[in-house]
Amino acid sequence: RKKIDIIVEGEIWMSKKAFDALNKEQEKKGLPLYANPRNVAAGTIRQLDPRIVAQRKLESFIYDIGTASIKLPDTQIGELELLKELGFKTNPHYVLCKNIDEVISFWNAWQHKKDKQPYLIDGVAVKVNEVKVQEQLGYTGKAPRFTIAFKFPAEQVTTVVQDITVQIGRTGVLTPVAHFNPTLVAGTTVSRATLHNQDEIDRLDVRILDTVIIQKAGDIIPEVVSVMKELRTGKEKKYTMPTTCPMCGSAVVTRSIKGQKDEKSAGMYCSNQKCFAVLLEKMIHFVSKKGMNIVGLGDRIVEQLMQEGIIGEYTDIYELEKGDLLGLPGFGELSIQKLLASIELSKRTTLDKFIYALGIHHIGEETAYLIASTFETLDNVLLLDIQTLENVQGVGSVAAESFVTYLHDPENKKQIEQLQMRLTIAPITKKKGGVFEGMTFVLTGTFPTLSRDQAKKMIVEEGGSVTSTVSKKTSYVVSGEKPGSKFDDAKKLGIQVIDEKKLVSLIKNK
Repeated sequence: RKKIDIIVEGEIWMSKKAFDALNKEQEKKGLPLYANPRNVAAGTIRQLDPRIVAQRKLESFIYDIGTASIKLPDTQIGELELLKELGFKTNPHYVLCKNIDEVISFWNAWQHKKDKQPYLIDGVAVKVNEVKVQEQLGYTGKAPRFTIAFKFPAEQVTTVVQDITVQIGRTGVLTPVAHFNPTLVAGTTVSRATLHNQDEIDRLDVRILDTVIIQKAGDIIPEVVSVMKELRTGKEKKYTMPTTCPMCGSAVVTRSIKGQKDEKSAGMYCSNQKCFAVLLEKMIHFVSKKGMNIVGLGDRIVEQLMQEGIIGEYTDIYELEKGDLLGLPGFGELSIQKLLASIELSKRTTLDKFIYALGIHHIGEETAYLIASTFETLDNVLLLDIQTLENVQGVGSVAAESFVTYLHDPENKKQIEQLQMRLTIAPITKKKGGVFEGMTFVLTGTFPTLSRDQAKKMIVEEGGSVTSTVSKKTSYVVSGEKPGSKFDDAKKLGIQVIDEKKLVSLIKNK
C-alpha cells in the first residue's frame, strides 16, 4: 500500500462500560469514584505515563482531514468514507440531510436514541457537506462557519435545598450558596450552587427546604432554574443575607468600587479586612499556581497553618522552618522537605505573577501582565498614580483605582517591602523586532492545543502585549471554543478575530 502523509482531527472518548469498570476498581481500592467518562478521558490524555493511558481503554472517532499528501474528496461524507478506508475509526451515525427540516428530525430522533449508545452524547454536529462551500464560509474566531453544535436541552433534575450558607471571598464579598441532597446532573454529582446575591434569591423566591429544578449552565456550572412552589408544605424558610459577617461578626456593608450602589458592581462585603475567612482566601490565592506557585500548600494545608497561627501574612511563608511543621498532622520528614524546597523555588518569580499573587480586587492575570510589561520593575510600579495607569491600553478606570488604592495603603506597602527583601522579582522583557512588536492581543475561549499561558507566552516572545479588554487599539482577538463577551466586543468594533491556527501561522510565516 502506498504511504500517505496525513493529519486527521477527531475526538477521544471513554465508553460507559469502561467507565463503570474503572469505578469498580476505584471502589475496590477504597479510592474516590470518578465523576463522568468525559472528565476521565480528558485527564487520561494528559497523563505522562503511557501505561495508565493504555489501561483506560479509550476510544476515538476521527471526523476530518487537516492535510494529506493525496487528493482529498470534495465532500464531508467522502472524507468520512476515506478515513474509514484508511483504517481510522469513524462514527457510523451520520446522514446527508436535504433541508433544515430533515436536520431537526434527525436531532429529535437522537434525543431518544442517545441513552442507548455506549458513550455520552450532548448534541448533534451539523456540517455543510461540500468542501468548496466549507472553504468559502471559512472560520470565525468562535468556530467554523460551516459547522454548528446542535445541543440537546440541558438536563434538568429536581432536588431539595437543605440549607443556604454564605461563603466569603478574598475581597470580603459574601456570596449565598444553596446546598442540596447530592444529585446526579449531566454526568456529575451536584451538591451546591451559588445564588449570587439577595436579588437572585428574591427573584427565584427560593427558600430552605424548597424543591427546586437545577441544571448545569453550559453543561458545567450548576444553577437553580426555578422553584416548584406547588410542592411547598409550609415548613420552608425564607432566607435573608446576614447583616454581620458569619465568620468574624463584623458589619456587612453594601458597596461598589466607586462607593455607589448599582446592579453591576454592588455587593455585600465584610467590613473587616482582617476577617479570618478573607485572609484565608487571600493566602490561598497568593500561593496558587498562577500566583507564587508553591506546590504543597493546598487549601487544606493553608487553613491548617493559619488555624495553628504558624502563618498569618504572606511573608510568614518565607520564614517557615522544619521545626515549625514537625509534629503537625499530615507532615512527615519527606513532605516537609518537599514543601520547603517548593517555597525556596518560589522566591524567584516574575513581576506579573507577583502582582497577580497579591490578590488585588479587579486585577486578574492579564491586567497584572499588562502592568508588569508596561512598567517593567516593581519600583516603577510602586510609583504609579491612577491617571498614569488609566493611560495604559487595556487597563480600565476601575482596575486603575483599585490597584493604586491598594498600593497606597500603609499596611500593603509594608507587606510589599518585606516581600521585596525575600524575593527575586524578574522584569518582563519584550523581544525587539518580533513579528508582533507594537501589537496588542486579547484572548478569549478555550484553544484546541495551547493553554492560555502558552498562547500569551508566544505573543510576548514576539514582542506583543496581551490585555483583558477589547478596544479600537486592539490588533487581534484570538478566540477559541466558548468565547466570552470579548468576541462580541471585537465584532462590534470591527477588530479582526483569529483562531489558534492563524496565530501560529503568523509566527511561522514571519
